[in-house]
Amino acid sequence: MWGMPAGTGPPPHRQGAPAAPPPAPPLRRSAGPGRSRSQRAGGGAGAGRAAGSPASLRAVTAGAAALPLPPPPPPPALLPPRPGRGEVAAQPCAPGPVAGTRSAMLAGCRRALPAALGRALRGLAAGPGCRAVSTSWSPVGAAFDAKQQGQPLRGGAVGGKTGLFGVPELSCPEGFKEAQDKALQESEQLVQKACSTPPGPETVKIFDQLSDSLCRVADLADFVKIAHPDFAFREAAEEACRSIGTVVEKLNTDVELCQSLRRLLGDEIIMSSLDPETRRVAELFMFDFEISGIHLDGEKRKKAVDLNVRILDLCNEFLTGTHLPNKIDKHILPEHIRYNFTAEGNYLQVAGLHADCPDDLVREAAYKIFLYPNAEQLNCLEELLASRNSLAQLVGYDTFAHRALQGTMAKNPETVRQFLEKLSDQLSKRTQKDFEMMTKMKMKLNPQNSKLMPWDHPYYSGVLRAERYNIDPGLYCPFFSLGACMEGLNSLFSQLLGISLYAEQTQRGEVWSEDVRKLAVVHETEGLLGYIYCDFFQRADKPHQDCHFTVRGGRLRENGEYQLPVVVLMLSLPHSTRDAPTLLSPGMMENLFHEMGHAMHSMLGRTRYQHVTGTRCPTDFAEVPSILMEYFANDYRVVNQFARHYKTGQPLPKNMVSRLCESKKVCAAADMQLQVFYAVLDQIYHGKHPLKQSTTEILKETQEKVYGLPYVPNTLLLYEWLTQCQENIARANLQCACLHARVVVSWISTSPDKPWSQQREITCTDFHANQHSLLAVKLAEPGAS
Repeated sequence: MWGMPAGTGPPPHRQGAPAAPPPAPPLRRSAGPGRSRSQRAGGGAGAGRAAGSPASLRAVTAGAAALPLPPPPPPPALLPPRPGRGEVAAQPCAPGPVAGTRSAMLAGCRRALPAALGRALRGLAAGPGCRAVSTSWSPVGAAFDAKQQGQPLRGGAVGGKTGLFGVPELSCPEGFKEAQDKALQESEQLVQKACSTPPGPETVKIFDQLSDSLCRVADLADFVKIAHPDFAFREAAEEACRSIGTVVEKLNTDVELCQSLRRLLGDEIIMSSLDPETRRVAELFMFDFEISGIHLDGEKRKKAVDLNVRILDLCNEFLTGTHLPNKIDKHILPEHIRYNFTAEGNYLQVAGLHADCPDDLVREAAYKIFLYPNAEQLNCLEELLASRNSLAQLVGYDTFAHRALQGTMAKNPETVRQFLEKLSDQLSKRTQKDFEMMTKMKMKLNPQNSKLMPWDHPYYSGVLRAERYNIDPGLYCPFFSLGACMEGLNSLFSQLLGISLYAEQTQRGEVWSEDVRKLAVVHETEGLLGYIYCDFFQRADKPHQDCHFTVRGGRLRENGEYQLPVVVLMLSLPHSTRDAPTLLSPGMMENLFHEMGHAMHSMLGRTRYQHVTGTRCPTDFAEVPSILMEYFANDYRVVNQFARHYKTGQPLPKNMVSRLCESKKVCAAADMQLQVFYAVLDQIYHGKHPLKQSTTEILKETQEKVYGLPYVPNTLLLYEWLTQCQENIARANLQCACLHARVVVSWISTSPDKPWSQQREITCTDFHANQHSLLAVKLAEPGAS
């Protein structure tokens, strides 16, 4: 086995970030069962970060040129318009309960769909021009499994003048400027109205209307700037994001606007007459003023605005560079593994970690090349951290971590530190046991190089799961067609929440790619709740991330109608083929459930105010519904209801379901220890400044101390973390929020008979009293490693 000496030869470099986000590489390899999100990675083609030819990489062996993607999938099977849909959408909605409470999410969701409606829908065909499979799904399942044969979308091809998401202005890139100008003009009028309105509930409504007018453009643009295949659209969306973001920061330091809210909060009589939700929203708006520096003098407020705008720019610059693959001279790599990577002339592109590749040499090469540090990226990261610290101290916080945690359940860095330390202590022995098992497996499969390295963790944990429970992901994929999984989600939501999903036809120009599906979310008594756009399939210019985007938040409008929420779920699933629909690995299926949890949170968080709708809640609670959905994806009683072979219709044998669910516990401690490492690193980076060491030295020390596997010279594991979850850099402290959410979900018990039965509520006292030990208890369950 060859080695890679560190620090020799000219260092490779990643290309600097272009002015607008370039196309990001698609994910070519799927994650194995039970893999933690941050470990899922793969290789693929994309616009590259140029890499040099360091001596430290000359012995690397890498791989094959990526195969061309199959043709794009067909449009979905479409349902004809349902009578009364327009009337349902326009019905006024009663004010919802306080955001973030259990009742806000589950109020009224108890019964399944009426039998008559279910029979009527199940009787509808998948639509003309569709190839049927032997499994008979409802229309929503068929919409994702059907193979379209030349049947165009009703209303014509993608393009035209409807505009993205039905927004008329967005039929062309220039429309973003028009939409932006309209939003800014409306915001000026609302600011004047807020400042002249006497204190009362109307003040809160105007503030929320102001927030909504800006967010409707900014949130939509935030998605388009990274996901649209047309560079002109991405560039226009990026400019709109920056313009709106700058205005938001200025409004957050507008003294006259703040005074109008302060007058309301200072009037005890009026405040006591407000309902809890209105009081909470008023307090949250004031909180935004306070953390933005409203209490500072004019010169310092301007500095705070400038720092916030600079932070937005640095986040975008860093994320753009992180998505880019690295290039390396193909002659540096041994010939027999080059086929694993995408060839581009005399170069090979390395766009991911190839974590599932059985060849240790390929994984090592991918790890060392893809994660090779880039001076421009490091400078960007360090400036970003310094700017965040300067902003925090300017507005009165000790560190940026104090500022970021102020609005969460954790409240402060000390609580987070104690949580992470105790969790790490209780995971320590089990993590060590997991690493010992992986080392033994590596010795068995590769005796010449048995030292366990960071690129081995994802692969050998999967091997151990497969060996202990006889798990071959390839045997499961035929039972997890995308249509089957969507059918399972539809059934689960119907039984658990009284909600059904319907495939909707899209208008010309409404979507950005032909393979985007649109779902209407309908509750059995409340009617239409909102829309989910499913951007599920790989594209050459699409980031390989699993993400949920809020395009429009829900709120009660001034005319009494409810503004329906609109969200996008973005995955990187393989396309269907001539012979089979899109087939998901167990890991992909779990990811789908996770992201649909976010989508349902957006649909069910049906609040009166846009400022607190859906996932606009404390970050450590925002992950709870999505992680809860992972529990359903790992419960054999749920999986057994929808896992059907796409050809024969036979159910997945119960013993296979049970083995798959039990296998998730293998190496769970090591997987979680990696998440603890990321969370600790996040806290250090956003802690006291100036940092005592460079960001790279901190990474090395923290990785070896907390994670337990050795640091590899000239690599930044940080790149892989950020590539998999961009919000780690966009929103500091997200990693710890995910761990907190897992604590909450692990405390929720289910009926021994039905996992969708009534859940037990937990109190804040329960949570804070048990938050340090719950995850360790879960890992001690039978079957856990």
